[in-house]
Amino acid sequence: MTVVLVITVAVVLAGFAVIVRRLLDLRFGLVRTVLAGALTLAVGGPLMQTFASGMDPDEPGITPLWFLFLAMFCALLAGMVFLVVAEALVPPGSFPGPLESARRLRRRAVRTRRYLAITRILVRHGLGPYLRGRDPDLGAPSSRARLARSLRQALDDGGVTFVKLGQILSTRSDLLAPEFVEELRLLQDKVATAPWAEVEPVLAAELGGPVAGTFAEFEREPLAAASIAQVYRARLVAGGEVVVKVQRPGIATVVDQDLDIVARLARTLERRTRWGRAFGVTELARGFAEALREELDFRVETANMAAVAAASAGEPVRVPAPYPELSGRRVLVMERLDGVPFGGVVPEGTDREELARTLFETLLRQIMLHGVFHADPHPGNIMLLADGRLALLDFGSVGRLDASLRGALQRLLVALDRGDPLGVGDALLEVVARPDEIDERELERELGRFMARHLVAGVAPDVQMFGRLFRIIAAHGLSVPPEVAAVFRALATVEGTLARLSPGFDVVAEARAFSVRHIAEQATPERVREAAVQEALGLLPMLRRLPRRVERIASAAEHGRFGVNVRLFADERDRRHVTGLLHQVLLTVLAATTGIMAVLLLGTAGGPPVTPEVGLFQLLGYNLLVVSAVLGLRVLVVIFRSSR
Repeated sequence: MTVVLVITVAVVLAGFAVIVRRLLDLRFGLVRTVLAGALTLAVGGPLMQTFASGMDPDEPGITPLWFLFLAMFCALLAGMVFLVVAEALVPPGSFPGPLESARRLRRRAVRTRRYLAITRILVRHGLGPYLRGRDPDLGAPSSRARLARSLRQALDDGGVTFVKLGQILSTRSDLLAPEFVEELRLLQDKVATAPWAEVEPVLAAELGGPVAGTFAEFEREPLAAASIAQVYRARLVAGGEVVVKVQRPGIATVVDQDLDIVARLARTLERRTRWGRAFGVTELARGFAEALREELDFRVETANMAAVAAASAGEPVRVPAPYPELSGRRVLVMERLDGVPFGGVVPEGTDREELARTLFETLLRQIMLHGVFHADPHPGNIMLLADGRLALLDFGSVGRLDASLRGALQRLLVALDRGDPLGVGDALLEVVARPDEIDERELERELGRFMARHLVAGVAPDVQMFGRLFRIIAAHGLSVPPEVAAVFRALATVEGTLARLSPGFDVVAEARAFSVRHIAEQATPERVREAAVQEALGLLPMLRRLPRRVERIASAAEHGRFGVNVRLFADERDRRHVTGLLHQVLLTVLAATTGIMAVLLLGTAGGPPVTPEVGLFQLLGYNLLVVSAVLGLRVLVVIFRSSR
């Protein structure tokens, strides 16, 4: 009996869900649908008893059945009213469902454990007092050096996410004192190594077999240990010296937890601070998370290496060739280059300025001409080869620009070289996402002051320049697209690298020289003739059709048949929007009309009696009142949901 009752209730609830979905034309959550169905069942029984008490069961005709249907419709109306009120007071998503609640509790427990682990790391390295609001002692150089060392050790122990954060901070000399910058730079190549016993299973799993099956020799001591992976020297069974990059075991889970913490912190800052909203820290955190997740997939890096190598063919800076057939999500096998990682130590007799110029020009060519560039050229990702050339490493972060953005950046460089604030402003508005309202004159004045301060003869550029430019962009409500932000980050990073490679290297002068050379290359007679031919070929079909079209227009105007045909609502989206509005207006009118008719019928005396207490007019009025309520609820539920 109990099983039959449960099945009956389930069938009734399923029928209720289908009817409500058809009447209101919306889907509702399982919990509120079940609650509304239970309310319908609870109200339906007493209503049927009440309606049945005023009728004679032996009365002929369909009158008893009519009252039964009316009771059912009223009960259904009660459930629909509950759904609409719940939609207004408790919108979908206000409270998580049971499964989502369980997932949230599990994630919160994991996140809490991670919070406690990070707190223990900070306390262990002497940073606990700063968590309680103590101001850091930055007066003496020794105090700054001690605090910087503690911060670097804490970031190192915190894991890959915080190591990457420290690497980014090490390029921001405009924000941090020199002691912090120098200490955080050690995170580039001085990260604690993972033991071979933990690394070997990762390597074997990605290779699909034992290490000895692929490599004739494999050194178990890593050449370098980075924040995401460790690099080993090996020799293939088929011959060839290679370098094998193996992802640190178990970092993916920790990175997800840390990125969740970073995202929550960014949302809090953007909600509670004005500078957080100005800089869009939530979007920046999202970009950082996407870039870091891409770095965890070495298949992306393999494709990036191939793209940069193809775009940089003929450039003096080397890019190692990958072995895609041996690489996977957590392992990357690449060509081994003969050299040492660049750490600021350059052999005697090396032309430092020429190396710096070569590196900077290669990056500019990747950005301006090819549209595929290394987005993280810090010293740990640069190698000094035995033949005196430079090589780029670690392509987990690669930027890409389309032709329009490259053209806008080229115009920005040319305008900067001419000292033209108007041209700089126009090019900048092409590069960044332009808001609806902007004071262009004030932006031009700000850019003019910026150029007068940083881009005049006799003034050496410094890292403050990039920070100042970003502040101008943020102050005028301009939003920097992620691909353009990668360009600025790469330029700011390479500026710190160039300062170590060749102190005093003039980045602005070299950028101006590059723009002049590039313009000269584009302005040669051969290039101009080629560009003119390409444009002419593109215009030729239109020019061939132009005389016939002009003749048709002139003939139509001469004979009085000239007209303009404009199609309203040609876009399907516009038609759907207008149709939806008309449907809402029509439903509203129908609801109001049936409601007025119901009130008039209920107030009309006389008419054929249906029961001793109820006449035909009253019965019709009650039914029309139910129809009016259903139509009104359908309009209201759409309004409540569409407003979000």
